[in-house]
Amino acid sequence: MRVALVVPPFIPVPPQRYGGTELFAAHLAEGLANLGIDVVLYTNGESTLPVERRWIYPKGQWPLDEEIFGNLSDINHGAWAVKDAAASCDVIHVSNAPSLVHSRFVDVPFVYTIHHPYNSGLADFYRQYPQVNYVAISDAQRRRECMPQLRTIHHGIDVRDYEAPRGRRSHLTFLGRIAPVKGTHIAIEVAKQAGIPLKIAGEIQPMFRDYYETRVKPHVDGRFIEYVGEADLAAKNELLGNSLALLFPIEWEEPFGLVMIEAMACGAPVLAFSSGSTPEIVRDGISGYLCNSVEQMAKRARLCEKFNACEVRSYVATNFSLQKMVNQYAELYAELLETGLDAPDTLAAGEPTAA
Repeated sequence: MRVALVVPPFIPVPPQRYGGTELFAAHLAEGLANLGIDVVLYTNGESTLPVERRWIYPKGQWPLDEEIFGNLSDINHGAWAVKDAAASCDVIHVSNAPSLVHSRFVDVPFVYTIHHPYNSGLADFYRQYPQVNYVAISDAQRRRECMPQLRTIHHGIDVRDYEAPRGRRSHLTFLGRIAPVKGTHIAIEVAKQAGIPLKIAGEIQPMFRDYYETRVKPHVDGRFIEYVGEADLAAKNELLGNSLALLFPIEWEEPFGLVMIEAMACGAPVLAFSSGSTPEIVRDGISGYLCNSVEQMAKRARLCEKFNACEVRSYVATNFSLQKMVNQYAELYAELLETGLDAPDTLAAGEPTAA
């Protein structure tokens, strides 16, 4: 079996720092290759993953100054990748919305993993392509969509990439994009109410520079509230390995949140607002706490010393392993090759009819 994995051309695979979709693609590609599946990764020329790689853009383009879905580089990259992959691949698996358009022009099974929260415009767009096999990354995300061919496959990670729990933990951590929906400002308030130092790590994108300057930076003193910049894998291990808990005070319907299972793999429990995917990922009292307010999160932050770090890590290995995710995708590909390209009877909304 030969599978094409198409990701946006903006960030290398694996990502050096920020890049949730690219981290997913790196994990999946390596896992499929370990199963003996031939993988072709369509990415940019800075990618280093040890599988066959193809690109038309030699350099990454991150961070973007605009929303990703309107970027012409992504549209061009997707069109080229699908045409190229259709000549030699048995399955085309895309992670960028523009590539779906080209599923109409090739006789190869299509898989699309949805990486974003629900968006009504994109949902209407997806319904135009009922022949595509869609994958939601959480049940919460799947329940918002209504495409005829849709299933849930949770993300997974290789816990061996993350350091086993070690000594005493002393601070809280916020790790992610510095953006309003991610709740960086809320994490600061939680830390202040809990009386526990906070380390903030993540990318400050140009479109959210004002947010950082006005709602985050004024609180950063380098001691109690510290901004440590972006974090690669080594920095994540160091940061999370010494953390009492990861704060995940999201203000949107989070579709998954890879950083939550990365924290757990380092033995750090997760304190999250109960929204989107978090009830599927955080098992209350086992791998963290689900919270409903800043005050409740602050109170529970003071209880995090009670968690057994090794048990938190074991929870991830059991429920969100890389092998489990890879096996489910491999099963989906095999199923598509067995059943062929029979599209569902449901017509796409807006499909033209003859007079």
